[in-house]
Amino acid sequence: MRALPAAPTTFSEQDARRLGPLRLWLWRHPVAMDWIVAMLFGLPALVGTVVARPQHLQFIPLVVGTTAALLARRRAPVVVLAAVTALDVGAVALAATGSGFDFAIACAVYAVAANRPARVAWTGLVAAMAVPMAAILLRPDVANRTEELTSLAFLVLVAFAIGMNIRSRRAHVAQLVERANALARETEQRAQLATAEERARIAREMHDVVAHSLSVMIALADGAAAAIDRSPDSARAAVDQVGDTGRAALADMRRVLGVLRDGDATFSPPPGGTDLDHLVQSFRAAGLPVTLTVSGASLPADVGLQLSVYRIVQESLTNALRHSSRSGPVTVEVAREPGGVRIVVASPLAVPDSRQIPPGGRGIIGMRERAAIYGGSVDAGPSAASWRVRADLHWDEEDA
Repeated sequence: MRALPAAPTTFSEQDARRLGPLRLWLWRHPVAMDWIVAMLFGLPALVGTVVARPQHLQFIPLVVGTTAALLARRRAPVVVLAAVTALDVGAVALAATGSGFDFAIACAVYAVAANRPARVAWTGLVAAMAVPMAAILLRPDVANRTEELTSLAFLVLVAFAIGMNIRSRRAHVAQLVERANALARETEQRAQLATAEERARIAREMHDVVAHSLSVMIALADGAAAAIDRSPDSARAAVDQVGDTGRAALADMRRVLGVLRDGDATFSPPPGGTDLDHLVQSFRAAGLPVTLTVSGASLPADVGLQLSVYRIVQESLTNALRHSSRSGPVTVEVAREPGGVRIVVASPLAVPDSRQIPPGGRGIIGMRERAAIYGGSVDAGPSAASWRVRADLHWDEEDA
């Protein structure tokens, strides 16, 4: 099983936007941008007041207050807009002009439009334009009244449009980020499900390998121990068979577990329908009388189907080796039928009509899971004086 590439679990706005070095730095340091905006208003306004209008030094507290307010525009945009608007009205009241403060109002309107719902943004826009304009219109000695009104309206409307556009882009990017995160979560969940499915498959394979091999080896070892005195040659042959079975089991385990260690490793092919004769012979060597009957056309070339047939027969014979009375032969029938494969394994029970094999054992569960992959089923239970396993695996010719 090849390791799946790790999928990112979270995306951010930075992942969805392509920002240059400067914009990326400003995006990562929003406080720096707040200081830049505040200084763009504060320094020119302060210098202009001291140099061009020394008679209006009372502007200085208003400029300092507006600059300080702009530093908080990201955290409390609505409060900053109200404060800046009030300071602009104060400037008009003191010096009959709001020139310079219209830029601060525009920055506050942008912050509201970009960070607050549309209803709040439109309300802020109306207030930011109506209140300063009313102050300018109500004072009769305002010079360049039309110019100041036009400048205020132009800057505020442009800032509002830019802010609404930024807000829409942020919402769009947020949707993209959410979709990307949802896709990443789905990919990660699929990987986890695939891993769980692969672990279940390996667990089934390991159960079949270990249960079969150990049952055969135990039977052979018991037979060798019983025959060692009266028939040393038979005991020696049984011991040799134990070694062969153990080596075959070890090779099978390496095939199953090796893919966990190296996805590019090559191993012998898994057993299939053509290996049933060898499987039956190993049980015969363990002392279980087995007869095998294969009828119909040859099994499909599908490796998974052939492995399922092999494992179902193997598990059934393993259970028979453990629980059969050995009073009669164990019959194995594998029939290739139109639309599928039928497997029937019948073995005599030690006590007639007894239920010696737990119906919920892992072996039977594994057989049913294998059959379910091919839309089939497995029925296991006592029938007269025998334990009977019937498995039906569906396979259409057009699927071949």
